[in-house]
Amino acid sequence: MKMDDMVRSALRDMAEETGPPTGDLAGRVVAARRRRRTRTVVGAALATTAAVIASVLAVPALGGDDTPQLASQTRTDDVVAHPKQSPPRELIAAGRTALAAYAITENVKAPQDSRIRRKTWYLLDQESGKYVKTDKWSVVDVAPGMRTAVVLEQQLPTRRIGLLDLLTGEIERWIPVEQGVAGVEFSPDGRKVVATTYSENPDRLFKLDYDLNADGKLNDYDWDKNTSYRTGFYVLDVDSGEGSWSEVPVRHDEHGMVEVNLRQDFAFTDSGKLVYSGLMVEPGNRYYDFAGKETSAPANEKHLDWSVEARLSPNGKLAAGGFAGGARTTASEIIDPYTGKRLHKTRGQQLLAWADDNRLIAWDIAPDTGEFRQQLVMVTIGSDKVVPLSGFLKGTDGSSGRWSPVFTTR
Repeated sequence: MKMDDMVRSALRDMAEETGPPTGDLAGRVVAARRRRRTRTVVGAALATTAAVIASVLAVPALGGDDTPQLASQTRTDDVVAHPKQSPPRELIAAGRTALAAYAITENVKAPQDSRIRRKTWYLLDQESGKYVKTDKWSVVDVAPGMRTAVVLEQQLPTRRIGLLDLLTGEIERWIPVEQGVAGVEFSPDGRKVVATTYSENPDRLFKLDYDLNADGKLNDYDWDKNTSYRTGFYVLDVDSGEGSWSEVPVRHDEHGMVEVNLRQDFAFTDSGKLVYSGLMVEPGNRYYDFAGKETSAPANEKHLDWSVEARLSPNGKLAAGGFAGGARTTASEIIDPYTGKRLHKTRGQQLLAWADDNRLIAWDIAPDTGEFRQQLVMVTIGSDKVVPLSGFLKGTDGSSGRWSPVFTTR
Protein backbone atom coordinates (compact mmCIF):
# COMPACT_ATOMS: atom_id res chain seq x y z
CA MET A 1 0.00 0.00 0.00
CA LYS A 2 1.33 3.46 -0.92
CA MET A 3 1.92 6.04 1.80
CA ASP A 4 -0.94 8.30 0.57
CA ASP A 5 -3.35 5.36 0.58
CA MET A 6 -2.21 4.33 4.07
CA VAL A 7 -2.80 7.85 5.38
CA ARG A 8 -6.24 8.05 3.86
CA SER A 9 -7.19 4.64 5.24
CA ALA A 10 -5.88 5.49 8.71
CA LEU A 11 -7.71 8.82 8.77
CA ARG A 12 -10.98 7.18 7.78
CA ASP A 13 -10.57 4.58 10.53
CA MET A 14 -9.78 7.21 13.12
CA ALA A 15 -12.87 9.21 12.13
CA GLU A 16 -15.05 6.11 12.38
CA GLU A 17 -13.60 5.18 15.78
CA THR A 18 -14.62 8.56 17.19
CA GLY A 19 -18.22 7.98 16.16
CA PRO A 20 -20.62 10.32 14.40
CA PRO A 21 -21.20 13.87 15.58
CA THR A 22 -24.29 14.66 17.59
CA GLY A 23 -27.20 16.32 15.83
CA ASP A 24 -29.14 15.05 12.84
CA LEU A 25 -29.39 11.33 13.55
CA ALA A 26 -32.10 10.92 10.95
CA GLY A 27 -29.98 12.69 8.35
CA ARG A 28 -26.98 10.52 9.14
CA VAL A 29 -29.12 7.40 8.91
CA VAL A 30 -30.31 8.42 5.45
CA ALA A 31 -26.77 9.30 4.36
CA ALA A 32 -25.42 6.05 5.78
CA ARG A 33 -27.80 4.07 3.61
CA ARG A 34 -26.23 5.70 0.55
CA ARG A 35 -22.64 5.04 1.44
CA ARG A 36 -22.61 2.17 3.97
CA ARG A 37 -19.49 0.11 3.49
CA THR A 38 -17.43 -2.52 5.30
CA ARG A 39 -14.94 -1.18 7.79
CA THR A 40 -11.35 -2.36 7.50
CA VAL A 41 -9.01 -1.57 10.36
CA VAL A 42 -5.45 -1.24 9.14
CA GLY A 43 -3.39 -1.55 12.28
CA ALA A 44 -0.09 -1.49 10.44
CA ALA A 45 -1.00 1.69 8.64
CA LEU A 46 -1.90 3.38 11.91
CA ALA A 47 1.41 2.43 13.45
CA THR A 48 3.51 3.26 10.40
CA THR A 49 1.91 6.60 9.58
CA ALA A 50 1.27 8.09 13.03
CA ALA A 51 3.81 10.84 12.48
CA VAL A 52 2.57 11.52 8.97
CA ILE A 53 -1.05 11.81 10.15
CA ALA A 54 -0.16 14.61 12.54
CA SER A 55 1.15 16.66 9.65
CA VAL A 56 -1.83 16.13 7.33
CA LEU A 57 -4.78 16.47 9.72
CA ALA A 58 -5.17 20.11 8.75
CA VAL A 59 -5.57 19.26 5.05
CA PRO A 60 -9.25 19.84 4.25
CA ALA A 61 -9.74 16.87 1.92
CA LEU A 62 -7.81 13.74 0.97
CA GLY A 63 -10.34 12.35 -1.48
CA GLY A 64 -12.61 10.71 1.13
CA ASP A 65 -16.22 11.43 2.03
CA ASP A 66 -16.62 15.02 3.20
CA THR A 67 -19.71 15.96 5.19
CA PRO A 68 -21.16 19.13 3.63
CA GLN A 69 -21.44 22.22 5.78
CA LEU A 70 -25.01 23.16 6.64
CA ALA A 71 -26.12 26.78 6.79
CA SER A 72 -27.47 26.22 10.30
CA GLN A 73 -23.99 25.08 11.38
CA THR A 74 -21.99 27.84 9.72
CA ARG A 75 -24.00 30.51 11.54
CA THR A 76 -22.48 29.97 14.98
CA ASP A 77 -23.83 33.17 16.57
CA ASP A 78 -25.70 32.57 19.81
CA VAL A 79 -28.63 34.58 18.46
CA VAL A 80 -29.45 34.98 14.77
CA ALA A 81 -32.29 37.48 14.50
CA HIS A 82 -34.11 39.32 11.71
CA PRO A 83 -36.55 41.60 13.55
CA LYS A 84 -37.66 43.32 10.34
CA GLN A 85 -38.59 40.11 8.52
CA SER A 86 -42.11 38.67 8.73
CA PRO A 87 -42.45 36.12 7.33
CA PRO A 88 -38.72 35.35 7.75
CA ARG A 89 -36.48 35.10 4.70
CA GLU A 90 -33.23 34.10 6.44
CA LEU A 91 -32.25 31.74 9.25
CA ILE A 92 -33.52 32.60 12.73
CA ALA A 93 -31.92 30.90 15.75
CA ALA A 94 -31.38 31.30 19.48
CA GLY A 95 -29.04 29.14 21.52
CA ARG A 96 -29.40 25.47 20.62
CA THR A 97 -32.63 25.97 18.67
CA ALA A 98 -33.43 27.27 15.19
CA LEU A 99 -36.49 27.97 13.10
CA ALA A 100 -36.38 25.00 10.72
CA ALA A 101 -39.54 25.76 8.76
CA TYR A 102 -42.79 27.66 8.87
CA ALA A 103 -46.18 27.40 7.20
CA ILE A 104 -48.82 29.81 5.95
CA THR A 105 -52.34 28.36 5.99
CA GLU A 106 -55.29 29.21 3.78
CA ASN A 107 -58.72 27.67 3.25
CA VAL A 108 -59.23 26.29 -0.26
CA LYS A 109 -62.46 25.07 -1.82
CA ALA A 110 -63.28 21.38 -1.56
CA PRO A 111 -66.26 19.18 -2.53
CA GLN A 112 -69.60 19.24 -0.65
CA ASP A 113 -69.34 22.95 0.12
CA SER A 114 -66.38 22.37 2.40
CA ARG A 115 -62.90 23.84 2.73
CA ILE A 116 -59.45 22.32 3.27
CA ARG A 117 -56.93 24.07 5.49
CA ARG A 118 -54.00 23.93 3.09
CA LYS A 119 -50.45 24.82 4.13
CA THR A 120 -47.74 26.37 2.01
CA TRP A 121 -44.39 25.56 3.59
CA TYR A 122 -41.14 27.52 3.75
CA LEU A 123 -38.24 25.18 4.53
CA LEU A 124 -34.71 26.19 5.47
CA ASP A 125 -32.47 25.57 2.47
CA GLN A 126 -29.29 24.32 4.14
CA GLU A 127 -27.17 25.49 1.22
CA SER A 128 -28.28 29.14 1.13
CA GLY A 129 -29.56 29.63 4.69
CA LYS A 130 -32.82 31.04 3.34
CA TYR A 131 -36.38 29.77 3.67
CA VAL A 132 -37.65 28.38 0.38
CA LYS A 133 -41.31 28.10 -0.56
CA THR A 134 -42.88 24.77 -1.51
CA ASP A 135 -46.48 23.71 -2.01
CA LYS A 136 -45.67 19.98 -2.27
CA TRP A 137 -46.20 19.11 1.38
CA SER A 138 -49.15 19.21 3.75
CA VAL A 139 -47.25 18.24 6.92
CA VAL A 140 -43.56 18.80 7.76
CA ASP A 141 -41.36 18.05 10.75
CA VAL A 142 -37.59 18.48 10.94
CA ALA A 143 -35.12 16.20 12.73
CA PRO A 144 -32.52 17.45 15.22
CA GLY A 145 -29.50 18.71 13.26
CA MET A 146 -31.77 20.12 10.54
CA ARG A 147 -30.52 17.94 7.67
CA THR A 148 -33.67 15.81 7.24
CA ALA A 149 -37.39 16.55 7.19
CA VAL A 150 -40.25 14.08 7.29
CA VAL A 151 -43.03 15.11 4.91
CA LEU A 152 -46.51 14.16 3.72
CA GLU A 153 -47.97 15.05 0.34
CA GLN A 154 -50.97 17.36 -0.01
CA GLN A 155 -53.66 14.72 -0.52
CA LEU A 156 -54.48 13.35 2.92
CA PRO A 157 -54.58 10.71 4.23
CA THR A 158 -51.58 9.33 2.32
CA ARG A 159 -49.98 5.92 2.27
CA ARG A 160 -46.35 6.96 2.03
CA ILE A 161 -44.06 9.06 4.19
CA GLY A 162 -41.16 11.00 2.68
CA LEU A 163 -37.68 11.69 4.07
CA LEU A 164 -36.50 14.99 2.55
CA ASP A 165 -32.85 16.10 2.38
CA LEU A 166 -32.80 19.80 3.31
CA LEU A 167 -29.41 20.31 1.65
CA THR A 168 -30.37 18.95 -1.77
CA GLY A 169 -34.11 19.52 -1.58
CA GLU A 170 -34.67 15.97 -2.82
CA ILE A 171 -36.63 13.06 -1.34
CA GLU A 172 -34.12 10.47 -0.15
CA ARG A 173 -36.70 7.71 0.07
CA TRP A 174 -40.32 6.91 0.79
CA ILE A 175 -41.64 4.75 3.62
CA PRO A 176 -44.82 2.95 2.46
CA VAL A 177 -47.61 2.31 4.99
CA GLU A 178 -50.92 0.44 4.80
CA GLN A 179 -53.01 2.79 6.95
CA GLY A 180 -53.71 6.33 5.76
CA VAL A 181 -51.43 8.87 7.48
CA ALA A 182 -52.10 12.59 8.01
CA GLY A 183 -49.61 13.54 10.75
CA VAL A 184 -45.88 12.86 11.33
CA GLU A 185 -43.34 13.86 13.95
CA PHE A 186 -39.75 12.86 14.79
CA SER A 187 -38.70 11.44 18.13
CA PRO A 188 -36.41 13.71 20.21
CA ASP A 189 -33.31 11.81 18.99
CA GLY A 190 -34.45 11.68 15.36
CA ARG A 191 -34.30 7.88 15.19
CA LYS A 192 -38.05 7.27 15.00
CA VAL A 193 -41.19 8.82 13.54
CA VAL A 194 -44.70 8.68 14.97
CA ALA A 195 -47.27 8.81 12.19
CA THR A 196 -50.89 9.52 13.13
CA THR A 197 -53.46 7.69 11.02
CA TYR A 198 -56.86 9.03 9.96
CA SER A 199 -59.71 7.60 7.88
CA GLU A 200 -60.38 11.01 6.27
CA ASN A 201 -58.61 14.35 5.94
CA PRO A 202 -58.54 15.99 9.41
CA ASP A 203 -58.01 19.43 7.85
CA ARG A 204 -61.47 19.57 6.25
CA LEU A 205 -63.83 22.35 7.41
CA PHE A 206 -67.60 22.43 6.92
CA LYS A 207 -69.90 25.38 6.33
CA LEU A 208 -71.70 26.56 9.45
CA ASP A 209 -75.38 27.46 9.63
CA TYR A 210 -74.65 30.40 11.93
CA ASP A 211 -72.50 33.53 11.89
CA LEU A 212 -69.30 32.47 13.67
CA ASN A 213 -67.35 35.73 13.36
CA ALA A 214 -70.34 38.07 13.79
CA ASP A 215 -69.83 39.85 10.46
CA GLY A 216 -73.48 39.48 9.48
CA LYS A 217 -72.78 36.82 6.83
CA LEU A 218 -73.36 33.07 6.78
CA ASN A 219 -70.00 32.29 5.17
CA ASP A 220 -67.99 30.73 7.99
CA TYR A 221 -66.35 27.29 8.08
CA ASP A 222 -65.16 25.20 11.01
CA TRP A 223 -64.41 21.59 11.86
CA ASP A 224 -67.11 19.20 13.03
CA LYS A 225 -66.63 19.05 16.79
CA ASN A 226 -68.71 15.87 17.07
CA THR A 227 -66.46 13.91 14.72
CA SER A 228 -62.97 12.42 14.75
CA TYR A 229 -61.36 10.54 11.88
CA ARG A 230 -58.32 9.49 13.90
CA THR A 231 -57.71 5.74 13.94
CA GLY A 232 -54.32 5.19 15.61
CA PHE A 233 -50.59 5.57 15.05
CA TYR A 234 -47.45 4.01 13.63
CA VAL A 235 -44.06 4.13 15.33
CA LEU A 236 -41.50 3.70 12.55
CA ASP A 237 -37.73 3.31 12.58
CA VAL A 238 -36.15 5.93 10.32
CA ASP A 239 -33.27 3.66 9.26
CA SER A 240 -35.26 0.58 8.26
CA GLY A 241 -38.72 2.06 7.75
CA GLU A 242 -40.08 -0.79 9.84
CA GLY A 243 -42.59 -0.47 12.64
CA SER A 244 -46.09 -1.36 13.72
CA TRP A 245 -49.53 0.21 13.68
CA SER A 246 -51.67 0.52 16.81
CA GLU A 247 -55.40 1.16 16.68
CA VAL A 248 -56.53 3.76 19.22
CA PRO A 249 -60.32 4.28 19.26
CA VAL A 250 -61.46 7.82 20.00
CA ARG A 251 -63.53 8.15 23.16
CA HIS A 252 -66.50 10.41 23.92
CA ASP A 253 -67.32 12.36 27.05
CA GLU A 254 -70.52 12.06 29.07
CA HIS A 255 -72.24 14.46 26.66
CA GLY A 256 -71.32 12.41 23.60
CA MET A 257 -68.63 14.85 22.43
CA VAL A 258 -65.36 13.48 21.10
CA GLU A 259 -62.47 14.10 23.49
CA VAL A 260 -60.00 15.29 20.83
CA ASN A 261 -59.84 17.91 18.10
CA LEU A 262 -60.55 16.87 14.53
CA ARG A 263 -56.76 16.98 14.02
CA GLN A 264 -55.08 15.67 17.15
CA ASP A 265 -51.74 14.13 16.22
CA PHE A 266 -49.75 11.83 18.47
CA ALA A 267 -46.30 12.95 19.63
CA PHE A 268 -43.34 11.47 21.51
CA THR A 269 -42.67 12.10 25.17
CA ASP A 270 -39.42 13.81 26.13
CA SER A 271 -37.69 10.45 26.68
CA GLY A 272 -38.88 9.17 23.31
CA LYS A 273 -40.09 5.96 24.98
CA LEU A 274 -43.84 6.67 24.83
CA VAL A 275 -46.30 8.58 22.67
CA TYR A 276 -49.13 10.77 23.90
CA SER A 277 -52.23 12.53 22.68
CA GLY A 278 -53.62 15.79 23.96
CA LEU A 279 -57.26 15.78 25.08
CA MET A 280 -59.94 18.45 25.19
CA VAL A 281 -61.13 17.01 28.51
CA GLU A 282 -59.48 15.88 31.73
CA PRO A 283 -56.86 14.52 32.32
CA GLY A 284 -55.56 16.61 29.41
CA ASN A 285 -53.18 13.98 28.00
CA ARG A 286 -53.24 10.24 27.42
CA TYR A 287 -50.08 8.13 27.07
CA TYR A 288 -49.37 4.91 25.17
CA ASP A 289 -46.50 2.50 24.67
CA PHE A 290 -45.41 1.67 21.13
CA ALA A 291 -47.84 -1.28 21.04
CA GLY A 292 -50.79 1.05 21.66
CA LYS A 293 -51.34 0.05 25.27
CA GLU A 294 -52.46 2.91 27.50
CA THR A 295 -49.99 3.68 30.28
CA SER A 296 -49.41 6.23 33.02
CA ALA A 297 -47.79 9.59 32.36
CA PRO A 298 -44.04 9.93 32.97
CA ALA A 299 -43.41 11.55 36.36
CA ASN A 300 -41.92 14.67 34.76
CA GLU A 301 -44.77 15.14 32.26
CA LYS A 302 -47.87 14.75 34.43
CA HIS A 303 -48.32 18.51 34.72
CA LEU A 304 -47.54 19.47 31.12
CA ASP A 305 -50.19 21.11 28.96
CA TRP A 306 -50.13 19.62 25.45
CA SER A 307 -50.95 23.02 23.91
CA VAL A 308 -47.74 24.58 25.34
CA GLU A 309 -45.18 23.62 22.72
CA ALA A 310 -41.96 24.27 24.68
CA ARG A 311 -42.57 21.47 27.23
CA LEU A 312 -39.42 20.42 29.20
CA SER A 313 -36.14 22.33 29.43
CA PRO A 314 -33.09 20.54 27.96
CA ASN A 315 -31.92 19.43 31.43
CA GLY A 316 -35.45 18.37 32.40
CA LYS A 317 -35.55 20.52 35.55
CA LEU A 318 -38.11 23.07 34.34
CA ALA A 319 -41.27 22.98 32.26
CA ALA A 320 -43.00 25.63 30.21
CA GLY A 321 -46.42 26.56 31.52
CA GLY A 322 -49.40 28.50 30.30
CA PHE A 323 -50.29 32.17 30.10
CA ALA A 324 -49.78 34.08 33.36
CA GLY A 325 -50.24 37.67 32.23
CA GLY A 326 -52.95 40.21 32.88
CA ALA A 327 -55.37 42.34 30.90
CA ARG A 328 -52.60 44.61 29.58
CA THR A 329 -49.46 42.54 30.14
CA THR A 330 -48.11 39.28 28.78
CA ALA A 331 -46.29 36.64 30.79
CA SER A 332 -46.01 32.86 31.02
CA GLU A 333 -45.22 30.61 33.91
CA ILE A 334 -42.33 28.20 34.38
CA ILE A 335 -43.29 25.23 36.54
CA ASP A 336 -41.72 22.33 38.39
CA PRO A 337 -42.43 19.42 36.04
CA TYR A 338 -42.85 16.97 38.93
CA THR A 339 -45.26 19.01 41.06
CA GLY A 340 -46.80 21.55 38.71
CA LYS A 341 -45.86 24.33 41.15
CA ARG A 342 -45.02 27.69 39.60
CA LEU A 343 -41.32 28.46 39.98
CA HIS A 344 -40.96 31.54 37.78
CA LYS A 345 -42.94 34.00 35.74
CA THR A 346 -41.30 35.13 32.53
CA ARG A 347 -42.03 37.39 29.60
CA GLY A 348 -43.83 35.99 26.57
CA GLN A 349 -47.41 35.29 25.59
CA GLN A 350 -46.83 31.73 24.36
CA LEU A 351 -43.70 29.62 24.99
CA LEU A 352 -42.62 27.74 21.87
CA ALA A 353 -39.15 26.22 22.41
CA TRP A 354 -36.17 26.26 24.78
CA ALA A 355 -33.02 28.03 23.58
CA ASP A 356 -31.14 26.56 26.55
CA ASP A 357 -31.93 25.78 30.19
CA ASN A 358 -32.63 29.42 31.04
CA ARG A 359 -33.93 31.02 27.82
CA LEU A 360 -36.94 30.36 25.63
CA ILE A 361 -38.33 31.34 22.25
CA ALA A 362 -41.86 32.72 22.49
CA TRP A 363 -44.57 34.64 20.74
CA ASP A 364 -45.08 38.00 22.41
CA ILE A 365 -47.30 41.00 21.79
CA ALA A 366 -46.06 44.53 21.22
CA PRO A 367 -46.93 46.83 24.14
CA ASP A 368 -50.28 48.63 23.87
CA THR A 369 -51.37 46.63 20.81
CA GLY A 370 -53.89 43.86 20.14
CA GLU A 371 -53.52 40.11 20.53
CA PHE A 372 -52.64 39.63 16.86
CA ARG A 373 -49.62 41.97 16.90
CA GLN A 374 -47.14 39.17 17.68
CA GLN A 375 -43.49 38.51 16.94
CA LEU A 376 -40.95 35.83 17.80
CA VAL A 377 -38.78 36.84 20.75
CA MET A 378 -36.24 35.30 23.09
CA VAL A 379 -37.00 35.64 26.80
CA THR A 380 -34.80 34.89 29.80
CA ILE A 381 -36.02 33.48 33.11
CA GLY A 382 -35.47 36.03 35.86
CA SER A 383 -35.08 38.94 33.44
CA ASP A 384 -37.41 41.43 31.77
CA LYS A 385 -35.16 41.58 28.71
CA VAL A 386 -36.85 40.59 25.45
CA VAL A 387 -34.81 40.01 22.28
CA PRO A 388 -36.84 40.32 19.05
CA LEU A 389 -36.12 37.47 16.62
CA SER A 390 -38.60 38.18 13.80
CA GLY A 391 -40.88 40.91 12.57
CA PHE A 392 -44.52 41.15 13.61
CA LEU A 393 -47.26 38.91 12.26
CA LYS A 394 -49.70 40.70 9.99
CA GLY A 395 -53.48 40.53 9.93
CA THR A 396 -55.69 38.32 12.10
CA ASP A 397 -56.25 34.57 12.30
CA GLY A 398 -56.35 33.07 8.82
CA SER A 399 -54.61 36.01 7.14
CA SER A 400 -51.78 35.36 4.68
CA GLY A 401 -49.46 37.45 6.84
CA ARG A 402 -49.61 34.92 9.67
CA TRP A 403 -47.25 31.96 9.81
CA SER A 404 -46.73 28.94 12.08
CA PRO A 405 -43.14 28.04 13.10
CA VAL A 406 -41.43 24.65 13.42
CA PHE A 407 -38.37 24.58 15.69
CA THR A 408 -35.67 21.99 16.22
CA THR A 409 -32.14 21.80 17.62
CA ARG A 410 -29.43 22.96 15.23
